Amino acid sequence: MTDRTFLNWPFFEQRHRDHAERLEAWCEQNLPADHHDIDAACKKLVAALGEGGWLKPTAVDPADPRPLDVRTLCITRETLARHDGLADFAFAMQGLGTGAISLFGSPEQQKWLEKTRAGTALSAFALSEPRSGSDVANMEMTATRDGDDYVLSGEKTWISNGGIADVYCVFARTGEAPGAKGISAFVVPADTPGLTVAERIEVVAPHPLARLSF
Repeated sequence: MTDRTFLNWPFFEQRHRDHAERLEAWCEQNLPADHHDIDAACKKLVAALGEGGWLKPTAVDPADPRPLDVRTLCITRETLARHDGLADFAFAMQGLGTGAISLFGSPEQQKWLEKTRAGTALSAFALSEPRSGSDVANMEMTATRDGDDYVLSGEKTWISNGGIADVYCVFARTGEAPGAKGISAFVVPADTPGLTVAERIEVVAPHPLARLSF
């Protein structure tokens, strides 16, 4: 029996304990997932999590933009990871891929949140590059204004959900200032012309990972 006495800690409210109990029951019925086809498994997990309403905490509700509840996010990830690491990955990427949109997106951009919170669209966070993983200030991808649009040029790599995402939050150098201060985020649908999956990357703990070319 898993020790869950931490739910009695004073900064958790009854709604958090209720959430944990409901999610625990859902996990026992639906997890672990079949990992035979990782891409298909992730898509199925996101759809199932969305159908169950478990993806709602991953992004703000555009119709009721209250702040994200970090306590609910932590409880959800802890519970999912205990049952299936891939389920935790699928949940986490729905939030990470839309974090910038939740916090700073325009109303038009935030329309994606309706889909990612419902599990009908997969999101991805495209930050790392071949020569700038954790060293974000060394980013080389550029975004050059072309009329009302921007043209992104460069590569991203080690991108989780790469190749199966419906929308990517892509970071590129717009050059307003040197280093990390000259970087902007772009919402890039997967069918955008010029975006290609250059390589799928295999790892020891399987999950969708890819190198993207712009």
